[in-house]
Amino acid sequence: MEFAGQLKRSISRQLSMTKSGRFSFRRQSSLEARRMRFSFGRQSSLDPTRRTPVVEELTVPENLDATMQLLFMASRGDAKGVEDLLGDGIDVNSIDLDGRTALHIAACEGHVDVVKLLVGRRANIDARDRWGSTAAADAKYYGNVEVYNFLKARGARLPKIRKTPMVVSNPHEVPEYELNPLELQVRRVDGIWKGSYQVAKWNGTKVSVKILDKDSSLDPDSINAFKQELALLQKVRHPNVVQFVGAVTQNLPMMIVSEYHAKGDLGSYLLSKTRLKPSKALRFALDIARGMNYLHECKPDPIIHCDLKPKNIFLDSGGQLKVAGFGSIKLSKLSPDRAKLAHGAQIDHSNLYIAPEVYRDEIFDRSVDTFSFGLILYEMTEGAQPLQPNSPEDAAKMICLEGARPFFKLKSKYYPPDLKDLEHGPSLCQPIYSMVAVILSSFQVASEELEYLQLAISKVGGKTPSNFLGNKDTFSQFNCMHETKREQKEKKRIPSETVPVTL
Repeated sequence: MEFAGQLKRSISRQLSMTKSGRFSFRRQSSLEARRMRFSFGRQSSLDPTRRTPVVEELTVPENLDATMQLLFMASRGDAKGVEDLLGDGIDVNSIDLDGRTALHIAACEGHVDVVKLLVGRRANIDARDRWGSTAAADAKYYGNVEVYNFLKARGARLPKIRKTPMVVSNPHEVPEYELNPLELQVRRVDGIWKGSYQVAKWNGTKVSVKILDKDSSLDPDSINAFKQELALLQKVRHPNVVQFVGAVTQNLPMMIVSEYHAKGDLGSYLLSKTRLKPSKALRFALDIARGMNYLHECKPDPIIHCDLKPKNIFLDSGGQLKVAGFGSIKLSKLSPDRAKLAHGAQIDHSNLYIAPEVYRDEIFDRSVDTFSFGLILYEMTEGAQPLQPNSPEDAAKMICLEGARPFFKLKSKYYPPDLKDLEHGPSLCQPIYSMVAVILSSFQVASEELEYLQLAISKVGGKTPSNFLGNKDTFSQFNCMHETKREQKEKKRIPSETVPVTL
């Protein structure tokens, strides 16, 4: 039967659930460790996607778990079957994947006898499903007056429904990225900054979640910033840009979900490591430059970050940096390459990586991100924030209003001389990221050559570079070592076997 087929398809969508509450919903624990969605018959009165009942003769499919059997009997109006299952020890408040209990199901279908039986067995009369609906609300929606009056007489309360600012009325308009909030396990942690990302689990996988809190969901500026960030995240795909997973927009609280990075952000990494080795600093800088170049070259409209800082750059398990946090500041585009802070846009004046044009609320272009990049490069190579020991607020003011600039103390051989003055002068004079990437790539190759040279010198008894280069045998040894290194790199890039592809 069609229903049996629906149940079988639902099995593939099972996932582990915890017994603890999530978000603001009151959840009931179940005897079942795994759940599936009961997708037959009338659905929740607040479900935007499934409200069309299917009319057909019902028979109990085989191999149903206890919870699904209970929901099925309630849907069919089989009070005797429900009573037998409860007598066998099945939890009267068992729920499916959408958080619906047998009481929800019976109330939707209008089975008064089953509703009375369940309430008599101490079913939670105010249990809420995934969308926040109760049995009384479902009975009222579907016009089951007798059921509704019975539940009201027993003290049932109708939920106060708060729709999200992005809710859709047509089920076909629900975004493809929409996630079920019950699939997210968010651990509330003290000290999380408002609007920042925190760790959660989605179907057992760690993710980063940004939650729009209750106050922000009522603020038009916060909602617009949320929508802008969501729109940008959907369209970007790059190895050095944080990966978008999905979002919750049809339920409160609204959330943006992105990939999780166990090693945290670059800011925390720099605090623990202080100064980076020149080779690692160059590699990190190249990662940032590639990610930012991708954002700046997005078509049709370039993405200007405006808030590039170590806290918005994440380190993945493979040691690669990924840019995040773009779209969090609302901009007013004057042209494809020029913009200004939108009216009411809030910026953090204690952010010492901010460009002067943004700090002073002037017209700017994408080069403001290059200015911020120069300050990050300074911190990676020098092991200290710009203009220390001044506070971040004072340092930002000195940089943006007084024209103060930090100076590199390390010798120029450790970093590209062309990048030495990235944070000097006005931001509008800075090179674009494609030029920065080229400079970094060239210098990285030169640094690798120097490393091979130094390694070869150590192998031949510590000769000086002049003696080393004058010795043909030693130079040939260096070439052999150099070629071996290149071959090893190529082998890592190319699979060991070439599999023919049939078109």
